[in-house]
Amino acid sequence: MNRLASPGQLRASMIRWALFIVPSVMLLGFLSGQLGGTAQSQWFQSLAKPGIYPPPATFGIVWSILYAMMGFAFAIVCAAWGSTARRWAIVAFIVHLAVNLAWSPVFFGKQDIQLAFTVILVLDVLAIITIMLFFRVRKLAGLLMLPYLAWIIFATALNWQFLQLNPGTDQAEAVEDGAAQSYEF
Repeated sequence: MNRLASPGQLRASMIRWALFIVPSVMLLGFLSGQLGGTAQSQWFQSLAKPGIYPPPATFGIVWSILYAMMGFAFAIVCAAWGSTARRWAIVAFIVHLAVNLAWSPVFFGKQDIQLAFTVILVLDVLAIITIMLFFRVRKLAGLLMLPYLAWIIFATALNWQFLQLNPGTDQAEAVEDGAAQSYEF
């Protein structure tokens, strides 16, 4: 029997997805930040900061909001059973999220600003692809991802400026000074 779901059933499906996905995405973002190291590390504190570097409290607030919006957008896509682009949008989101979660451990954990810059450039491309696919599935999902894209483009510029202001401060240099912490994953 082929029957379309009622609007109420569709909303309920999206809400069920959101109740699982939003907290999961937020938890993964939190864990990435905690396991990867923090801005309170001696290594990070010793870096020259760019002029556009916002107050440190900004990052926790902004990332919490963005991860919630990303999770909600992903829930909308997951609940869009009728869309032909749904499967590719889900795959793109998962790959993009994995790269997103890798940035903090690379930058703060490995203390490798150059590699972190490469990771964030890849993230920019993957985020654009994900957003384009989200727009094909549901316009609202794509719109919810646009503030995230703006923030990671800002983060890319910030990463670039850290790289320019702190040449030779990656982990290999810091280990010689005895000031580095390294985490194996």
